Amino acid sequence: MKILSASIFFTARAVQPKPGKGSPRGLNPILPLLGVGICFLSFLAAASAQDRPNILLIMVDDLGFADLGCYGSEIQTPHIDRLASNGLRLTQFYNTAKCHSSRLCLLSGQYSHYAGEEDFRNAVTIAQVLKSAGYSASMTGKWHLDNEPTDYGFDRYWGHISGATDFFKGDDTFRLNGEVWNDFDEDFYTTDANVDFSIQFLDKALETDKPFFHYIAFNTPHYPLQAPKKDIEKYLGRYDAGWEVLREERLVKQKLLGLFPADQELPPLPRHVPPWNSLTEKQKQLESFRMAIYAAMVDSLDQNIGRMIAYLKDKGVYENTLILFLSDNGACPFERSEHIDIPPWKAGSWYLYDASWATVGNTPFRHYKQTQHEGGISSPFIAHWPGKIKNPGRLDHELSHLIDIMATCIEVAGAEYPMRKGLNPLQGKSLAPILKGGKRNGHDELFFIFSNCRALRQGDWKLVSFYGHKWELYHLAEDRTEQNDLAASKPKKVQAMAKRWHAIAQGAGSDSKMKTGPVMKKVSPGFRSSWHNPKLTANWEMPEF
Repeated sequence: MKILSASIFFTARAVQPKPGKGSPRGLNPILPLLGVGICFLSFLAAASAQDRPNILLIMVDDLGFADLGCYGSEIQTPHIDRLASNGLRLTQFYNTAKCHSSRLCLLSGQYSHYAGEEDFRNAVTIAQVLKSAGYSASMTGKWHLDNEPTDYGFDRYWGHISGATDFFKGDDTFRLNGEVWNDFDEDFYTTDANVDFSIQFLDKALETDKPFFHYIAFNTPHYPLQAPKKDIEKYLGRYDAGWEVLREERLVKQKLLGLFPADQELPPLPRHVPPWNSLTEKQKQLESFRMAIYAAMVDSLDQNIGRMIAYLKDKGVYENTLILFLSDNGACPFERSEHIDIPPWKAGSWYLYDASWATVGNTPFRHYKQTQHEGGISSPFIAHWPGKIKNPGRLDHELSHLIDIMATCIEVAGAEYPMRKGLNPLQGKSLAPILKGGKRNGHDELFFIFSNCRALRQGDWKLVSFYGHKWELYHLAEDRTEQNDLAASKPKKVQAMAKRWHAIAQGAGSDSKMKTGPVMKKVSPGFRSSWHNPKLTANWEMPEF
């Protein structure tokens, strides 16, 4: 039985709309939301932790679409792969192509500019809503938004507020429940610590009769590329064959997994990526080594997810836990390496790989993090829920987005989205029917923006602009890899979709920082100078193992 509860779901300070700002419009205008304040339906008297699932939400950072074994990779990810083989994978799940905007979408159920850029001023978080329904809420890992998680409904938090950190020595933004934390020791590794603190927090949550919502925002495999020495050693030499070979290997595996049809062709290597055999031997050595570090980070991630799974099983709650796994954007192309004279298993090193290996990470898609082409916005997505997911191990091609996670959590938790003045309606739609093998009233369109990269998907049609350059048009049912631009042959389609993109952008309100000006008439160069540094090997030497 549902009871009306005046649940105070802001555990720290309430986050109110900025003075003088109107409530931004949603994608579809609705009648003004009824009610003032923060009262809404909850189930505190009617359900216990046994009646509703625990929810473990896992976001990883800069992981490409093809970087897991169950999405085509050669990297060893057995624990994640088992979640997929006993759960559900989505093939058309989208993010925003950027760290902070993806996190805002994930937690608010709205496009980031509607929710409030970085401060949730027109939104509430999953933690706030689920707490109103009797859940405990905790988080570990990267925040990368305004304020701190404990300001937005999380009872417990450990992690860093920054967008990137040294994995071995951290930085000065680490917090534990709102207080500065700097207890870094010689064995510290951020990926391990995320799970160490997750276990501590869940121990506390399980002492109550409440189900838990726990969010782990791993910083890995975001740069700097740093990993334990033993994990790097596993992959030494694995990438000596080069990026052309690895791309081909991954696509073959993706076809065998059913992610792409058997006749899917591998797009040509992007023009900005040099052929492997054009590199010097020293360049090849560095490139192979950089990818080995990256693979080790993903391997370490999988080991820690294995630890998390083992903990849930040991506590007897694994069977009643919904696990959701996804990435905040596609593989990162930026070459910002420095201090590569320091081995990547030590603090102070700052390795990155560049757009060459990022092309492999996003196989077979085009472009990378920040861009709104498929390589930037396509995320692996895995849902695991014992006994609840129909036909475990299956793939589903439902068009879906990060904004759907809030609605999904609300439905499976038996919660209610609050109604109050100044709060935008949810823009996401629950994936729960998909998990159970059914259909949902899905998205007719999805909107994308980061900086001046933008896109709109309507059905199988996608309009996209590369850093403000001329609109491109693709029919994704036939061309998911975006190789055949149809803009010149379908000008009316481009005009109509561009008009719709601007309408959605403007609906975020006058206080939005979204860049909504017209695109240039200049054709995209398809390349950024920040993606490569051919002089990187000048003073580099392979570290000793």
